[in-house]
Amino acid sequence: MIVHGPERLAGQGLDRHQEESGDRAILTLLAGDQVDLVLTWRDEAPGRPAAYEVWSQRGMCRFQRMIDDDGTLTFRTIEVVGTDPLANLDPLALSTLADERAAAAAGGFDPDDPDRRFVAPEQQSYPFAHERIAQLFDSPNAPDLAVSPKDWCSGSQPGTHGGLHVRQARAPLWFSGRGVVPGRHQLAARSVDIAPTVLAALRFPLIDGADATGRTSTERGVGPDVLLARQDGRVVDEVLDPTADAPTRLYVFLLDGLHQTELEHRLASEPDALPNLRRLHDRAAVLAGGSIVNFPSITWPSHTAIGTGTWCGHHDVVNPSYYVRERRETVSPQGLQIGTERFANPAVESLYEAFHRVHPGDLTAAIHAPFGRSARHAVLEGRNLCDRAAVKALTAEFAPAMHPRWADEHPSVAGESLLDTRGLAQVVELVGRGREAAPRFVYHELALTDGAGHEYGPHSDGLRDALDETDRRIGVVLDLLVEQGLFDETLFVVTADHGMAPQDVTLAANPTAQVLDAGLAAVVAEPMIWLLDVAIDVERKPDGRTGRVAVSELDADEHGERPAVADAEVVVEAHLPGREPRLIARGRTDERGLFGFPTPSDVPTAGLVVAVRARGRNPRHLRLDGSALGVDLVAALYGDRRATRGLIET
Repeated sequence: MIVHGPERLAGQGLDRHQEESGDRAILTLLAGDQVDLVLTWRDEAPGRPAAYEVWSQRGMCRFQRMIDDDGTLTFRTIEVVGTDPLANLDPLALSTLADERAAAAAGGFDPDDPDRRFVAPEQQSYPFAHERIAQLFDSPNAPDLAVSPKDWCSGSQPGTHGGLHVRQARAPLWFSGRGVVPGRHQLAARSVDIAPTVLAALRFPLIDGADATGRTSTERGVGPDVLLARQDGRVVDEVLDPTADAPTRLYVFLLDGLHQTELEHRLASEPDALPNLRRLHDRAAVLAGGSIVNFPSITWPSHTAIGTGTWCGHHDVVNPSYYVRERRETVSPQGLQIGTERFANPAVESLYEAFHRVHPGDLTAAIHAPFGRSARHAVLEGRNLCDRAAVKALTAEFAPAMHPRWADEHPSVAGESLLDTRGLAQVVELVGRGREAAPRFVYHELALTDGAGHEYGPHSDGLRDALDETDRRIGVVLDLLVEQGLFDETLFVVTADHGMAPQDVTLAANPTAQVLDAGLAAVVAEPMIWLLDVAIDVERKPDGRTGRVAVSELDADEHGERPAVADAEVVVEAHLPGREPRLIARGRTDERGLFGFPTPSDVPTAGLVVAVRARGRNPRHLRLDGSALGVDLVAALYGDRRATRGLIET
């Protein structure tokens, strides 16, 4: 068994130069009432191995990711203080509306008010949490700290998502059609399991690719055993029937942001509701625990995880917006919306690319999908194979199905309804060309449910109307596939990219901004924080007469260099027991980032304290022997709750 830390370490997490700013940021974030978890990876220090860390008001844990002797990933908890915030990993928790109501009541919230049916951290679960945390810090684009807010503490809209906990991370997941075992299965999958499962159902060949450890089949000493160039997920064999005829086509309905409990409650309590989704549901393998999505549970990272079978720490779109250290700039794929496939790591393989590998001449289509790399039809990537006049006419034909309330109440929701109308027109134009020309694989993004969930709430009448409207669009697609003779040979997937939770809109909460309010230098893109720090190396010359401070940028540039930081203020003091601090030297670094100073012979090296302040960077305080000075984070947060426990396999 070996420790498997961050795969491509390039500044993410906290190293020895960020102990001070990192601890200060964690303490700041947990001082208020809005943050559930603060997540990081921290490098080793004397007496402390490198590990992933999870901090909360109720306790903290440190864990390591391991490659077991049989080559699989396991997770080992090495320290707990107070209550382990990841103690509850139940993937089936809160999977029904009744469960959510009971959890809200247990936390002191009103279970009968869908707008304030909040779920406290103590009633949450965190399925696959260790893996979902560790994977994030594999990407060089990953932050130093990631925040998972409390259920109701993010933004000013009635509904939102993004957290690690199950309520915002669970999406519905059905596999419907030929080759599946229909019925309700008491299990949950991860969103990265969807791609390998559908490829296995389609009987795609195994290849020599990388598994979740990042090693290829050859590197692991086995034959081809994965279905994608990198495959973090597994084939959910429990839902597949190997004796049945295989499907030949794939159609993914992605109902963006649709909360599973709302969908399942309507199907169970309203026999006449959602007739077209019910057509798929009645012949589907339905996962009771749904799909537990990528962390952060947000659109662009989550769609790319579904479309590649890899976590965001491997496909590299780690957040809607993120900081690129070597370029000192923030990029925003989700902000751009168009032409964003270039942000994904070329080392991972998209589902479209897998289809082209096996069926080189066939058409694939990404219908307004946030991730559509290599799809032959992908309007958001500038590849439009439709007859534009036909799509325009079809859009006008389908437009009356748009609910009039959207334009009156929330123009942004009206825009998403129109987007879905145009997407439906594209599908009808492409599939209507006939069997031979129709796409073999369609990934169909339906955005309306997300917009309505945000603006009205995940259990609102607005979401209800949005789901009804979306169901009618799905019905048009299903009828067309029947008409073209394609329905019976198609495997359908119904899922979403994340869940949704009601919010306390009076808070207009942005917990990550608290670090900026506290004066820390950082780049913040919710829910992530990139601290802006300097690297400092100190030394005392062998004769004990002089010392030197070298200050450079902590993050390497595009050439792999750490530029020197000139004009940083340096203050050196003697700190001896029973005496007031004594100023030894004050000055600024030169163009090489260096500052030299005398060292008194009566002061030991550990008694000399160096403070460095560089413009736009967090201040640093350390002893001349290199040891860091800063807050005792465990003592500050937990006082005497320091009891630890031994190694725990997770």
